[in-house]
Amino acid sequence: MASSIAKRIIATGAVVAASSLVLTACGSSKISGNSGAAPNASQSVNAAGPDAALVAMVPADLKTKGTLTVATDSTYAPDEFKDASGNVVGMDIDMGNAILAKLGLKADWQSAGFDSILGGITAKKYDLSLSSFTDTQEREKQVDLVHYFTAGEAVAVLTGNPDKIGTTAADLCGFKVAVQSATTEADEIKNTINPACKAAGKKSIPNNGDQFEAQTDATTALTSKRDQAMMADSPVIDYAIKQSNGALQKLGDNYNVAPYGIVVPKGSGLGPAIQGAIKDLIKDGTYGQILSKWGVASGALTADQITLNGATS
Repeated sequence: MASSIAKRIIATGAVVAASSLVLTACGSSKISGNSGAAPNASQSVNAAGPDAALVAMVPADLKTKGTLTVATDSTYAPDEFKDASGNVVGMDIDMGNAILAKLGLKADWQSAGFDSILGGITAKKYDLSLSSFTDTQEREKQVDLVHYFTAGEAVAVLTGNPDKIGTTAADLCGFKVAVQSATTEADEIKNTINPACKAAGKKSIPNNGDQFEAQTDATTALTSKRDQAMMADSPVIDYAIKQSNGALQKLGDNYNVAPYGIVVPKGSGLGPAIQGAIKDLIKDGTYGQILSKWGVASGALTADQITLNGATS
């Protein structure tokens, strides 16, 4: 989620078709990110244990605390969502637990509105966050982000594309589009797509998109036919389609590939420790197991891509 790393090019007043995602991130009101199971939800992963060298890198106050408060927007399946029992689960939760285990720490997962998390980090309400945050230069002014995954953006429509929407962003002009607030896609509609629609003499996407605090509500808005399309990160679109019992389909290709980052306070020693832990998890195979479990292995990074900050836009 968050501002795009690579914006679509605007030419002659219209948005040019975006490039494909190079690394591949409902039906009824019950079909949402909070229902169903991941493709391999029962798959086990390695039980990570502490690494003495990494434990030594953890700031003393956090080491004493032992259990860190971790914020996540639990409406964004398969990355973070609530299962049928109300437990927060997903790729980010498994990844966060494994990372903290390497550091000799535990996680207290706190569900939070996506647009409130960065403020919560800077206010020291949360120690860190795993919540599908796209790394951007703007975010790096507030916090540090440790890269751990990559994803694109995508668009979903009802199966059969009854509104005959084309496959580029320019083709969304004038249609009702559901989107989670404060995400890349919400920013893109407001700052890129709608200005291009206007420049091309076309109708804008109404209201800069129908914006919902929870991604699950955005999905329901499409499946209930309140909206005609939905924009979200590509793993989320792919998961919603899998859970829709044939009600949804992807429109065109994924685009705007960018790294997700684990959010920590600016200048915190926790960032380098997390960076080292992820590299350890890649080396021992746990990282790949977690991504495979949640059906998102196409977003895997290599050890040399686990960087601290490094946004290009």
